[in-house]
Amino acid sequence: MILALQIVLVLSAVLMSVFVLLHKGKGGGLSSLFGGGVQSNLSGSTVVEKNLDRYTVIMALIWILCIVALNLLQAYA
Repeated sequence: MILALQIVLVLSAVLMSVFVLLHKGKGGGLSSLFGGGVQSNLSGSTVVEKNLDRYTVIMALIWILCIVALNLLQAYA
């Protein structure tokens, strides 16, 4: 059980990092430093951004639940 939760924790952390990096820059900061500030309005779809937001939130919830479950298993086992 603990090994399975640890594997899910690592996979969700990696996927969450990838999803965060896939987000389109909103201007300013590091995204505009590397050329992200020069973007056209046709470069992305709002449906894709909404789905990417949903996937990122789902991965974050799975990550948090794995951390809580592992801590509870460690405390009471």
